Amino acid sequence: MSAITTQQFPPLELVSKPNLTTAELAYYLDRRPQTLRGWACHSGTGPMVPKRIGGLLAWSTAETKALAGVSA
Repeated sequence: MSAITTQQFPPLELVSKPNLTTAELAYYLDRRPQTLRGWACHSGTGPMVPKRIGGLLAWSTAETKALAGVSA
């Protein structure tokens, strides 16, 4: 029997860091991480374009809040 791990993320309203990880963004937008990676690989296919920091995708918290309709 395998254990299923779930990550707990704070409410988006309380997030103050400038960028989110792909896992965090997937949680807040209710999308699969692979969908977000597709957005990153094919610019213009999704509502957001990430930055690349040290080879990792970094998604704007401000853009995420605006897309989700959450006040900053």
